[in-house]
Amino acid sequence: MHVPDGFINAPTSAVTGVVAAGAVAVSLRGARRELDERTAPLAGLVAAFIFAVQMLNFPVAAGTSGHLLGGALAAILVGPYTGVLCVSVVLLMQGILFADGGLTALGVNITDMAIVTTVVAYALFRGLVKVLPRTRRSVTVASFVAALVSVPAAALAFTFLYWIGGTTDVAIGKVATAMIGVHVLIGIGEAAITALTVGAVVAVRPDLVYGARGLGQRLKLRVNGELVDAPSDTGPALAPVAARSHRKVWITGLVASLVLAGFVSFYASADPDGLEKVASDKGIDEKAEEHANADSPLADYGVEDIADARVSGGLAGVIGVGVTVVAGSAVFWAVRRRRSDDTSPSSTETTV
Repeated sequence: MHVPDGFINAPTSAVTGVVAAGAVAVSLRGARRELDERTAPLAGLVAAFIFAVQMLNFPVAAGTSGHLLGGALAAILVGPYTGVLCVSVVLLMQGILFADGGLTALGVNITDMAIVTTVVAYALFRGLVKVLPRTRRSVTVASFVAALVSVPAAALAFTFLYWIGGTTDVAIGKVATAMIGVHVLIGIGEAAITALTVGAVVAVRPDLVYGARGLGQRLKLRVNGELVDAPSDTGPALAPVAARSHRKVWITGLVASLVLAGFVSFYASADPDGLEKVASDKGIDEKAEEHANADSPLADYGVEDIADARVSGGLAGVIGVGVTVVAGSAVFWAVRRRRSDDTSPSSTETTV
């Protein structure tokens, strides 16, 4: 889904750049309300995890692959505003360091992959958790559905942008049919990855999942030496999960990201992803331009001058995870600190 330079004309790219910049500015402000001392460091980890999993292209049809977009996953784990920032950080790192996604098309990619996926997924997720039983399983189910829908929504958004500012004369109906069709299949993979990840975190630390806030553990009573659920007439049925250190979750997530990017990515599908395949089949890529950073030492997810493909790709993945977690953590700690400054006692003093 990474749009290269040359697919969308300059005026449309400029407008989406303004939209993306505005959305990032709003998200920086909104993230202050979402991030706290526990979730701020985890947001950087979520960005790094998304970077790592995006390297794992999976086959979806003959000659076509797909990969995680991550908007739904980020929004559910750390909140919609923070989610937009997470995916934006990933796209920025990919565009600058790895020549993945055009630089002039950065506004297009943030609008499509960060904003559309996050907004659509989180709106649907919130609607589902309101009507489903308030359980951990319901959060996982809602995550699956929200992620599934977010991918064809992004494909539809790209089709709309191409209809407005595409650089080749291609029937928009054919583009829409091809894009939505293949991305429904990719959405199944996105949904599975999102649900598995959210479900795993909810199972051990529901207090760290933004979309699961309010979940609790049923009160237990010790009867004859055994713990049993407290009857509903004894008081509140649920008790909040006690806050615990997030260090173990952070370390586990970072190790998983490094393993995925540094080792598992070597076995990812080499087939073109959904957008690349459609662009090639329909002629959308006729005016594609070479990436401005094509000579980057990490271009195409390999380290320059390292001949062994496994070592080159693995090292590039590890570097990408490291840079993304550092950049993301810096952004989210700064946002968290700004929130602390805004709510400090000195900032709330009034003059009589």
